[in-house]
Amino acid sequence: MTIPFELPAEDRASSPYTGYTRAHWEAVADGLLTAAWRWSTPGCALLDLPGRPSRSGVRSDGLEGYARTFLAAAFRVAGAGGDDPHGFLDRYARGLASGTRTPGRDDTESWPLILDHDVQGQPMVESASVALGLRLTAPWLWKNLDAGVQDRAEEWLRGALRHVPAPNNWYLFPYTVAGFLESVGRGDAETAAARRRALELMEGWYRGDGWYADGDGRAFDHYNGWALHLYPVLDAHLSGDDTALAARYGDRLRAHLDGYALMFGADGAPLHYGRSLAYRFAASAAVGLGALTGYTPLTPGASRRLVSGSLRHFLERGALTGDGLLSLGWHGPHEATLQPYSGPASPYWASKAFVSLLAPAGHPLWTTTEEPAPVERADRVLALPAPGLLVQATRADGIVRLHNHGSDHVRPHEGESAAEDDPHYGRQAYSTRTGPTAPGNVADNHLSVEVNGRRSVRRRIHPLGAGHGDGWGWAASWHRPVFAGGPPMVPGLRVESVTVAHGPYELRVHRVVGAPAGARVTHTGWATGPEEALVSALHGLHGWDLGAETVRAPQGTAYTPWAEMPRLSGEAGGTTLHVCLAALTAAPGTGPLAGAVTEVVAGDAGVEVAWADGGARTRISFDPVRVTQQPDRT
Repeated sequence: MTIPFELPAEDRASSPYTGYTRAHWEAVADGLLTAAWRWSTPGCALLDLPGRPSRSGVRSDGLEGYARTFLAAAFRVAGAGGDDPHGFLDRYARGLASGTRTPGRDDTESWPLILDHDVQGQPMVESASVALGLRLTAPWLWKNLDAGVQDRAEEWLRGALRHVPAPNNWYLFPYTVAGFLESVGRGDAETAAARRRALELMEGWYRGDGWYADGDGRAFDHYNGWALHLYPVLDAHLSGDDTALAARYGDRLRAHLDGYALMFGADGAPLHYGRSLAYRFAASAAVGLGALTGYTPLTPGASRRLVSGSLRHFLERGALTGDGLLSLGWHGPHEATLQPYSGPASPYWASKAFVSLLAPAGHPLWTTTEEPAPVERADRVLALPAPGLLVQATRADGIVRLHNHGSDHVRPHEGESAAEDDPHYGRQAYSTRTGPTAPGNVADNHLSVEVNGRRSVRRRIHPLGAGHGDGWGWAASWHRPVFAGGPPMVPGLRVESVTVAHGPYELRVHRVVGAPAGARVTHTGWATGPEEALVSALHGLHGWDLGAETVRAPQGTAYTPWAEMPRLSGEAGGTTLHVCLAALTAAPGTGPLAGAVTEVVAGDAGVEVAWADGGARTRISFDPVRVTQQPDRT
């Protein structure tokens, strides 16, 4: 794909993997900002980018355009020590003055008021980007503003402190607003309370392994990096705070990156998993932040490999329109990737990736030679028990797979409804080369129980444990199948699922308990397109009818406009065990799945499988779930 603005020549000496340097990052920031500013209002308060509006409306979307691009400009200018060759800060200063003059008025420039999240909440999200932008550029923008504009801006921002955020990472938006106000001498009891409340909630949401839940439920996704770690760690960095509190959040970032760094493919792609994926290369923000602050297990060369690889991945795969704007989608436009809150400027939360530019030109992030990404070093299997995730990476094809046994995006007070099935959480596996199929199409990587012609979906996920050894790992969970078009649940019906990653193979085991007579189960593999150099395979080992069929997903995925996947079917009723092998690979010479195991011994209580590559034996038992793997002793 042609990038619609000029980039510097590649530097393969210092960046042998991506060719990108700090100058490339500055050029991309400049190109994105120049393209976006073509759509500003005369007073610069709103950037009304073309496209379908979000549920918050056109005015809120215009504020989003201002705020999210301001964040990119702020990282760009602050990282250059105030150098602003394109005069971006003058435009944002004009916009601040125009937008806060009569907030809430229905005119050309006025910003919407910040209200409760369930009334008019989106401006609260944008207030954090405005506040962070002002904090980063304070020596060149804020300090040169008229006192009246400063007062108006403060009054508008304080709306975030006086209204109710959504019950998740949103509490970090007033936290960030309060941090800015305190940094410019405008702190008080109100700002202190907002910051204290956010940090109290963060303690309850922290689950270990460097992972926060996004609220009181079990939503674990990219918001860990681009929100839950970003705001408190960056706040401490900007404050020069070296207290124990700063170290606590920094150490958690380091722990997060220890596993998260493995979640980028060799082609630079992050995992296509969770919500707000239109933010794209924002997925690298935590990596850049770790390099900037020192709270990282990664070398500077590996960090640059990841952040630049992610940026380049999207630029070269159609993320930009011909006008140089970030489109609503993944590579190109893709409606199924979006949420109702996604508007034309939403993708510009990708600006968070430019936190890397706060590292000056002489920082090791930019001066050290690029090193291989974790997936490029060796095959890895990593269990993350706290979020209930299992990461499987293969060096030969550079693909990373995520097996989900713990993240569901169902809040504690919510019921389980099949109508709210979310493909970005409910599937059992995700990867850096595939996306979930769209609602209405056959679901990929999904076990479905069929009762009276209705197929189930997976909503609330209950983790049962996870662990790993040398070259293998496992994760397990259970769920209650939920049905649409009739009784939502079958009393007593539950599915217990275990995934074992062994090299490139996935042993998938499901025990269906309490199924009524005549029930059936189906299980699908990875969804791929006919034009992709990928192989998706599924092979039944126990509890399935003979052979896998191929089914289609005509709406495709974020990677391909049309997809197909293998599917197994089998009878259920009472308690039944269903065992299969799955694989997603682009490595040449991968043999058929049928030859991957030499022996299968299965019953209702569990299964034992002998692997062909060395004779290791995997044993899975239930009541309780236990997974072990030992070398063959025969």
